[in-house]
Amino acid sequence: MSDEIAQRRFLPWLFLLFFWSGCAALIYEIIWLQLLELVIGASGVSLGVLLGTFMGGMCLGSLLLPRLISSRNNPLAVYALLEAAIGIIGILALFGIPIMSDFYSHLHGHGVWIRALVSSVCLMPPTIMMGATLPIASRFVASTPEGVTWMGLFYTGNLAGSVLGCLSAGFFLLRFFDMHTATYVAAFLNFSVAVAAACLARRCCGTRHFEQISPCGRPESSFQSLVLLAIALSGFCALGAEVVWTRLLSLLLGGTVYSFSIILAVYLIGLGLGSGAGSFISRTLINPRAALGFCQIALAGAIAWAAFMISCSLPYWPINPGMYTNDCGPWHIFQLDFLRTAWMVLPGALLWGASFPLAIAAIAGHGHDPGRMVGAVYAANTIGAILGALGFSLFIIPQLGTQWAQRLLIIVSAVTAVAAFLSFILQEHGADKERSRRFPLSFSRGVLAAFSLIVIAFLADTVSRIPWTMVAWGRFAATYTAQAFPDIIDENGAPPKNSSPSQWYCTYMGEGINVSVAVTKNSAGTRFFHGAGKVQASSLPQDMRLQRMLGHLSAITCKNPDRVKDVLVVACGAGVTAGSFIPYPNIRRIVICDIEPLVPKVVAPMFGRENYHVVDGIDKHNPHFVNGKEVSVIYDDGRHFIRTLPEEARFDIITSDPIDPWVKGSAALNTVEYYEMCKKHLKPGGVMSLWMPLYESNITSARSLIATFFKVFPNGLIFSNDEHLEGYDAVLIGQAESTQINVDRLQALLDRADYENVRESLAQAGFGGSSAWPERIDRGVAINLLSTFAGQASDLHEWIKDAQINCDKNLRLQYLAGMYFNSYQSTKILQSILSYYTFPDNVFVGSAQYISDLKEALMMQGRNER
Repeated sequence: MSDEIAQRRFLPWLFLLFFWSGCAALIYEIIWLQLLELVIGASGVSLGVLLGTFMGGMCLGSLLLPRLISSRNNPLAVYALLEAAIGIIGILALFGIPIMSDFYSHLHGHGVWIRALVSSVCLMPPTIMMGATLPIASRFVASTPEGVTWMGLFYTGNLAGSVLGCLSAGFFLLRFFDMHTATYVAAFLNFSVAVAAACLARRCCGTRHFEQISPCGRPESSFQSLVLLAIALSGFCALGAEVVWTRLLSLLLGGTVYSFSIILAVYLIGLGLGSGAGSFISRTLINPRAALGFCQIALAGAIAWAAFMISCSLPYWPINPGMYTNDCGPWHIFQLDFLRTAWMVLPGALLWGASFPLAIAAIAGHGHDPGRMVGAVYAANTIGAILGALGFSLFIIPQLGTQWAQRLLIIVSAVTAVAAFLSFILQEHGADKERSRRFPLSFSRGVLAAFSLIVIAFLADTVSRIPWTMVAWGRFAATYTAQAFPDIIDENGAPPKNSSPSQWYCTYMGEGINVSVAVTKNSAGTRFFHGAGKVQASSLPQDMRLQRMLGHLSAITCKNPDRVKDVLVVACGAGVTAGSFIPYPNIRRIVICDIEPLVPKVVAPMFGRENYHVVDGIDKHNPHFVNGKEVSVIYDDGRHFIRTLPEEARFDIITSDPIDPWVKGSAALNTVEYYEMCKKHLKPGGVMSLWMPLYESNITSARSLIATFFKVFPNGLIFSNDEHLEGYDAVLIGQAESTQINVDRLQALLDRADYENVRESLAQAGFGGSSAWPERIDRGVAINLLSTFAGQASDLHEWIKDAQINCDKNLRLQYLAGMYFNSYQSTKILQSILSYYTFPDNVFVGSAQYISDLKEALMMQGRNER
């Protein structure tokens, strides 16, 4: 007894150790997932594999190591060894994963099982150690009510540290430093915890003798099995809800790294607070199984609350994100994001957090090995979490949508409650006769149960579909709601009667495996494609101009434009860029790579008139032929596709039109390493082109993107899609060799009869005599197109000399762009670039007349030499 009293004074220290261990674990998780996304891709399938592997390792560690490591070993000494091993493996993984990347790219197949194998090799060793830390350390206490409380508090401390790790990684370590620095910080925490645990182990014995049976090996194992089933189903709902809520909240808040950090931090805060409350409550509960059941009933209400908030309340809060960022900086909008997330997520997270300590208390018994007991509960919860994360992200949301996903969460919560209550009933009427007499089955209980099920059915029925305005405009949904017709109308149908002249109509909304998309039209008949909560493409003149520029500039800046045959388009969008290559007489093959199947299959065909029907029918025939050209679509992350191309695969043109740089994950398609991959797969004289938005950006992130591109393509060019010197977006052009454009020969090529369709395509975008832009003086198609030139790498050395280079080890761009994605500095960025403008005599060559005309056209577009 004296030993136990002496050991109690070490319990708060152990709580503190779990806090710092949890902090390190979340830093590792963020880093490892980012590193492995660079290897196996960032598609929904790849993310599912990564999450499944990570949690699978935690599950194995919690279940197996307490069985393999004797309880006679000092648990603090074992815990110290585990923490030290995690730190060592964490550092090894930092250098080993890039090596695995090279190995993976040379494999013949890159399917799900190969990705799972690579993920397992990298993640299983450290996550098995992580999963074992809580069960092993739990052996320091006994399976008494007080001991069970401390087990729950250790879990609480781990979650509290996870919150700090999540926020410090997202807002500080990876924003200002890189993955190497963040890893060393996490490893330092592991080693510090290991040293502290070893010191505690030397000061106390900490060993106990436990019955070497699992908690489910007793006569009462039937009700204990039901408790494990209940906590597994609770884990299924907890991770399923996290997937659904993250998907929806990222639309509302904007899908930046900071938004994801806020969502995860709030969720972890709820779990931690709930776990702490559940730990203290479990000590005084007569029957924690009943409490676990009521907790699941309450969760059905919490899920319904969250569904109502995200569909019927939060999108209509009168918030203008642009105003806060421009006037006050991003931190004010971050505070609002935290508030909105907490308002929706906290009730459910609190209850799921409380479920874990209640489940431990529900199966605890005198003499049980706490390691095996906690390991069983942790493993059951993690197995459910794995199934929830994979099931909802890969199947339920893409097949049923988020509305039915949330309904399913409510129904499964009810089933979880039934399992918990059954364990309560079996215990009452089995081993504990005295308690059976004190809590007999009664008619009133049956009525209460029936009433609860009716309420749950009602809650599930009240879940409504998310408004299409949130999919279309995301964080600006409230701004456009007044102009939006509420229902989704038929694509070929007429606008509803009595509709407003300024009305917006949604003709399609879909929730894919990777992103939610929508197609809308306004009263003027302009069509818009929305993804990730913003407009990604449209038939507006300025958007059409950019999308055509991206295609046509890529073709004409090739060394031999008339010999271009093979084209790769990364990111389909509305298909306009890919369709721009259809009119070219000599192009024979167009490969389109898009991460979301809904985009080429459903969205792009709705823009058939603008994209020359480049992907019409691709869902039935892939590849197919359009105007004699083979068009094929690859459904994959663009970086992963290029990385896994055979060495001999070459293209004349690679256009990269990824989602906005501030979107989490987009930075991987803008790194030095990615551009090097593209460069390696270009034919001699080939061109890589990149879309660059100037809107929703600032000078720092613009300089980073341009400097990174020019680091790989030091002869790169910038062409600006501006109007009256008001910045909008731009096209970056890069070649392995120096670029030289003979204006005379280019105009002669475009004047040929077989290029008539090319001329018409350019004219529709504002370049040429039949242009929709009458203010442009017609000096020929070639000069009109080249007059969008804004600068070259050699002239911008001074402007970009201090820019932060975006590379695989820091993914800096997503942190820079995400901080000011609500800014509107496009004109300021363009003016800053043009302040270094000089006419590029080394790029544009030709007759004196053509060069004179081009110089005059550039001057009329505001390109004045410094």
